[in-house]
Amino acid sequence: MELYLPVVVLSALAGLFAVGSVMMSAVVGPRRYNRVKVDSYECGVQPVADAGRGNRTIPVRYYTIAMSFIIFDIEIMFLVPWAVHFDQLGSFGYVAVVLFILNLSLAYAYEWRRGGLEWD
Repeated sequence: MELYLPVVVLSALAGLFAVGSVMMSAVVGPRRYNRVKVDSYECGVQPVADAGRGNRTIPVRYYTIAMSFIIFDIEIMFLVPWAVHFDQLGSFGYVAVVLFILNLSLAYAYEWRRGGLEWD
């Protein structure tokens, strides 16, 4: 049990810091809200007015590009353990990574062909 004590103490400190930061921002922070501060903002993409609902929404195209980036970025991170232990994996590891890269390349080609990587 003594091996887990540093993990428990660090987790408790992190939790206290998170709760304390939220509480202090509510106590010390400014309370002057205006329309610009409460309006939605998504990394420079201007929200588009939706006539049907009367509110402002962010284009779906923004989220599809962001999700494609995250998916391909995470798939590339699966190659890091393979690169670290390349010499220990042998031919099975080599074939597995070739199949993985082939699968990744097909998904990338499909996304490119579909026009999902173009920023309009």
